[in-house]
Amino acid sequence: MKSYVYLILSVIALTGCSPSATIPTSFTETSDSLAIYPDYRDVTIPPNIAPLNFMVTDAAATEYVVTVGDLVCGAGKDGKIDMDSVAWREVLTDAKGKSLSVNVYAHRASGWVHYSPFTLDVAEEEIDPYLSYRLIEPGYELYRQLGIYQRNLTNFTEEPIYENNRTFSNEDNHCINCHNYQAYDTDRMLFHVRAGHGGTIIVHGKEARKIGIKHDSILTSGVYPSWHPTMPLVAFSTNKTGQVFHMYHPEKIEVLDEASDLLLYDAEKNTVRHIFHTKDNMETFPCWAPDGSRLFYCCAKMPASLLGEHTPMDLALRYDSLLYDIYSMPFDAETCTFGEPRLEVDASGIGRSTSVPRVSPDGRYLLYTLGDYGQFHIWHKSSDLYVKALESAPLSGDSEVRPMTGTQEEGIRPLTAANSPDADSYHTWSSNGRWILFVSRRLDHNYSRVFISYFDREGRDHKAFLLPQRDPEYNTLLLKSYNVPELTKRAVQVNIETLKHVIYHTDPDPATYQP
Repeated sequence: MKSYVYLILSVIALTGCSPSATIPTSFTETSDSLAIYPDYRDVTIPPNIAPLNFMVTDAAATEYVVTVGDLVCGAGKDGKIDMDSVAWREVLTDAKGKSLSVNVYAHRASGWVHYSPFTLDVAEEEIDPYLSYRLIEPGYELYRQLGIYQRNLTNFTEEPIYENNRTFSNEDNHCINCHNYQAYDTDRMLFHVRAGHGGTIIVHGKEARKIGIKHDSILTSGVYPSWHPTMPLVAFSTNKTGQVFHMYHPEKIEVLDEASDLLLYDAEKNTVRHIFHTKDNMETFPCWAPDGSRLFYCCAKMPASLLGEHTPMDLALRYDSLLYDIYSMPFDAETCTFGEPRLEVDASGIGRSTSVPRVSPDGRYLLYTLGDYGQFHIWHKSSDLYVKALESAPLSGDSEVRPMTGTQEEGIRPLTAANSPDADSYHTWSSNGRWILFVSRRLDHNYSRVFISYFDREGRDHKAFLLPQRDPEYNTLLLKSYNVPELTKRAVQVNIETLKHVIYHTDPDPATYQP
């Protein structure tokens, strides 16, 4: 009777899986370690995520059968498990808030063997359906073959939001970066164009325009944007940036700022003004609190040895002495003015440095990266994700709350389950605060890939898993890095033809500077 039930389940699953397969009725248990890629063992997943296709590696096997709950799939010698999206969705819907057992069978010359099963915990909470990111070669030298893309996380559909020139052109070369959205919606978005056709592209619904942020007192155009959650305001940093290429160093490149300030841009009035305009402090990475009442940002004090006159080379030789802390300051929406800054994370007090503050949608947690120095943590192996409890939020988990200074304990801890020995950096929250997406170089130390971690109601992070792809080998073969993952509740509305026309055929509308 037991074998007959298995057979019925297999037949049902045949309509949604390829190649067809039936569960072996005769097999032996093996104590061999199961080798799969990506590693989806014992992770917590959203109930609306695309199929977690994976590849089984068993040198002695020629055929595989995998069961995920009632779903049965087969694979040939390559071990690639390709699950149908419709069948997978039905399984996840039934398993919401529960666990799924995953069983792997391998056919060897001696017969079928069964590996120890692993589990997939299906959370109650969904993830926002759209993820946008830039794809870029990690050691790029020419402004070409860059794109901002949009992935539907419920399936494998990826579409370009905008792609620059495919071939080298002195006239048309341009870089695109820093895409950002207001309150997880695509009605208001922006991104930057650098070099040829330069300007900031402001999108409202299906319409787009190019603006220019320039003034004698502004270092460079605005970067690292953050939309105010309800008002047509964008906080930018403006950075005088340089690069250092190491000859003998495990980290190939260092990006550092010689100077940086904060700007406030009004997208309706097309006006811009300084929030900070300082010489010896370097402010960067602004981020609004979810209710718009505070602005968080990173700030480093210029090393004492470099105060006064110094050359870019002087700073480059002291690249590891730049340490950034996190501050916040209140914002009055009626007067559009800011209050006194408050130190949130004193990383420099322990000889370390922060980057990219992000506040959870419920306002309870501050997520950021912590590294040994600087703010370009995407290249720093020391970079890990840390979270600070704001107000009275709990921080449970398998690691103790740790002090960030020698005198005061704060509710701060690393995301132990999600972090890796390699660079874990640029991160974002889902709109419900239950999912964290970030990029990591943990797979091969060179390319940044998107990982997803569940962040439960007790403030615990869970084992991170790789963004699923239809072909499990896709991320191995893709010679580009993912950059700046951003979640949205709906797809981008403006089409690529509109963006190309604005970029190629319009001049930037200069923003009016307000002292």
